[in-house]
Amino acid sequence: MKKFSLILLVILFGLATAQQVTINYVTGNRGADVEYANAMAAKYMSTHPNVTIKVLQGPESATDRAQQYLQFFEAKSSEVDIFEIDVIWPGDMAEHFIDLYQYESFQDAAQGFFPAIIENNTVDGKLVAIPYFTDAGLLFYRTDLLEKYGFSSAPTTWAELDNMASVIQAGERADGNQDFWGYVWQGNAYEGLTCDALEWVASSNGGTIVSPAGEITINNPNAIAALETAKGWVGTISPPGVTGYQEEDARNAWHAGNAAFMRNWPYAYGLTLDGPVGENFSISALPSTEGGNSAATLGGWQLAVSKYSKNPAVAADFVLFLSSHEGQLSRALVQSNLPTRPAVYTDPALLNSDVAFMANFLPVFRAAVARPSTATAPNYLQTSKLFYSAVHNVLTGEESATDALALLELDLQDLTGLPIAGQ
Repeated sequence: MKKFSLILLVILFGLATAQQVTINYVTGNRGADVEYANAMAAKYMSTHPNVTIKVLQGPESATDRAQQYLQFFEAKSSEVDIFEIDVIWPGDMAEHFIDLYQYESFQDAAQGFFPAIIENNTVDGKLVAIPYFTDAGLLFYRTDLLEKYGFSSAPTTWAELDNMASVIQAGERADGNQDFWGYVWQGNAYEGLTCDALEWVASSNGGTIVSPAGEITINNPNAIAALETAKGWVGTISPPGVTGYQEEDARNAWHAGNAAFMRNWPYAYGLTLDGPVGENFSISALPSTEGGNSAATLGGWQLAVSKYSKNPAVAADFVLFLSSHEGQLSRALVQSNLPTRPAVYTDPALLNSDVAFMANFLPVFRAAVARPSTATAPNYLQTSKLFYSAVHNVLTGEESATDALALLELDLQDLTGLPIAGQ
């Protein structure tokens, strides 16, 4: 692999910027994202007078954004130098991005990020994207209700969650709130169910659907048991309609004070503080089975440099600037986006700010689990559809977990050509 030292990168960068260079950067789909990106571009340009950073706004839908990117790639267009990409895209899009490891500075920088995200963004030994900001699944719980019903801490196992949710639900309904449920989550047949179900399976020692080594592992007794457990929640501690819930459906029930526990992403934290629940809640890592380990599905966005860029060294330098400790601290303070560097969570500037609550998320991200997007590339989206469809069939009672996972195993082998573990 061709590698450049930091000194050589600086030399190349200096040569590239002897004349005016323009870097086009596609960022998020909210006005605040563009405003923030422009502010960071201005800061960078203030110390790099020969560089112009132009910020472009991507489509609102992530699916539309992926399609737009693919159009650029098909044309081998140099129109965009830096792409913000979803955490599940590196495997499918890897061939269109440079290997950031060719610059020694990125080899050093990579040590400062959550290892699970670096692993997710590494394809065939190449770092095709650097982590920018992140997400992971969390367990939200009502601290006031746990205290009211005599529970001293959040559940650490799924069995404890089931028991606590049942007790609290029965008590709240006896007090007159017939709309109250113990646990709300994402059960609709879509990518969100892949995230929830991966957490159930991984935390039950059932693997990650397809292993990082490229073996199909989903059809195993622990995964079957995990799905059977989740099916048991439907209509008992979770509403019958949870099989149609997405993130906002779960959050609306929680926000109204009608749930003791909720699985959701960090975005719901600030919204909860501003609602009827107020400060009567906290977050923790999701439960596991007895003897298992908590698992939180990894989300978030990355920065990648186009293989077709005319100025990859300059683009890579701006990516390094955005993803640095200082850059991530700035984004956390201004945008409330969660850093991908563990050290930022203990930075005094963050701990003494309005987003100090982010420090509570650090244990969750240490337990983050990546979806098998790299191992199944370029077939991840279809892999996920097969998985969440099978899980949904179990939750709705259309198939048993045993039958659904046996069929899923064969479907995944037909789709990917990957071997089945143990065969």
